[in-house]
Amino acid sequence: MTSRPSFNRLLVLPHLQVQNANAISSAQTHGFVAATALLGLMWALERKARKSGLDIRFQAVGVVCHDYQEQVTDSAFVKAFRLTRNPVDKDGSTLAIVEEGRIHLDLSLVFAVRSERWKSEPERQAPDLATVANLLAGMRIAGGSVVAPQHAWRYRYQPQLVDMTGTDEDKAAKFRKLCLRLLPGFALVARDDLIDQRLAQLQAEQASVTRLDAWLSLSRINWRHDPEAASGKGEWVHDRKSLGWVVPIPVGYGALSELHAAGTVANARDTETPFRFVESLYSVGQWISPHRIKTSEQLLWYAESRPEQGLYRCRNDYIAAPDPFESECDYN
Repeated sequence: MTSRPSFNRLLVLPHLQVQNANAISSAQTHGFVAATALLGLMWALERKARKSGLDIRFQAVGVVCHDYQEQVTDSAFVKAFRLTRNPVDKDGSTLAIVEEGRIHLDLSLVFAVRSERWKSEPERQAPDLATVANLLAGMRIAGGSVVAPQHAWRYRYQPQLVDMTGTDEDKAAKFRKLCLRLLPGFALVARDDLIDQRLAQLQAEQASVTRLDAWLSLSRINWRHDPEAASGKGEWVHDRKSLGWVVPIPVGYGALSELHAAGTVANARDTETPFRFVESLYSVGQWISPHRIKTSEQLLWYAESRPEQGLYRCRNDYIAAPDPFESECDYN
């Protein structure tokens, strides 16, 4: 089991321009890359960094989306992905291959890292940070290509290290400044608690309701007719006014089989690692402005593995706190 990671610095890579990332995050969701893809990127980046001689351990990752452009048609109410058909057969004909949906992204990645060398050799921070940025520029983010920034952005949005040592007040002040730098944008956080709340509401009306019904209810806009509206004639209302920007998301994998010994399953990619058949796990996430996040731990995603239970999850420790300002204005 993986516990909440410890770290002493935040490595910030702001405003990465990503083209043609995978917009289909699972069999049931689309619209943004999955948290599993971001964790996979983090581990791949750590391996490359350590091969380059850097003493950096990546513990968790947070994401803030500043802009996006999903590659879909805009000529009708029902949208479809813009796909290409390329001649891939020997005679020039196309095979029955359906491409993934694509999306262009402007996002910032926040990595929680540890480095012992930076304590004894603080002068190594700047060159190591430049090396990490160069390594990421040659990698894929959820299948998308990292595009070199324009000349003006190249100097405006530089990679940054934030020292997260000291007292809780010091950490909160430093994280607050970082959040202001990440504006405007929206951070993706986990809201597993909303499923429990919606399940209790639905079971109060019908006892046979399941967690799947609660998840589906949160995944759509539910309209109902309110006969007691102020107009006297009733009106149609929906459940999103106070709910915020809530979306269904995949959060990892659940086991479908026992753990097979390494090399015993044919055609497995890795013959040196035990193998298991899995399926996607789903939960609910929320897009919120970074300035509403109180601590760095609430922004970050990390891995939690429970092999004995067959669970391999992406965790986020966001806790929704009541905000007196939200009672008057709703900007979520």
